[in-house]
Amino acid sequence: MRRVPAVLFQARKAIGDLDLLKIVQSEINHELSAKPFQNNESRSFGDFVVDWDSPQSQDVVLRRRCESGEEVAVSALLGAESSNENVKFPREAFMKVGVKKPGLSSVLEFDCVATAQAGDVCNFEIQNVNYIPSSALDSSAFKGPSFSFFSSLDQKLQDELYKYLEARGVSKSFADSLLLHLHKKEQGQYVDWLHKLQAVVTPSDGADNTAREV
Repeated sequence: MRRVPAVLFQARKAIGDLDLLKIVQSEINHELSAKPFQNNESRSFGDFVVDWDSPQSQDVVLRRRCESGEEVAVSALLGAESSNENVKFPREAFMKVGVKKPGLSSVLEFDCVATAQAGDVCNFEIQNVNYIPSSALDSSAFKGPSFSFFSSLDQKLQDELYKYLEARGVSKSFADSLLLHLHKKEQGQYVDWLHKLQAVVTPSDGADNTAREV
């Protein structure tokens, strides 16, 4: 005959697992019914092709080759949540854009942020620009202006840098497509994680019967 304290302990644990299971199932149902981003149609990335988009990672990498032979690479992942609750995408996206001319080892690298605004507006902002001669360059070498310096550049120069990226396919509409893609990706990963959690916390038949008997 099993000791009563051991049986009670197992019963309490089984009841706790059932409570957790109900919460997990409720969260799954909520995510599947709400579909905050899945109802938005995926948008085109233009001439960019997806080079990396693993279900196990948070980032995505896109590439394109321009008619001039230039190579453009964009890596992006979600950042912090926005303080504005009235936006369609709650989190901003960090983007790193690299432009490489054919025959040169140097890369012009842009650090950018895409943030959803009220309505369907996406705010696309360059935060930093780095000129990288080669991957072997000493890390102490000057790589370009800091954020505060970039914002103090002549407005015409800032405007031309935005036009430079836009001419290579990196625009507000492109950033908006990335925001949607990354939010869909994150939600899909969250639902997948919930299903895995559900499988782990689902009691075995023996544990379920013990909980019902108490």
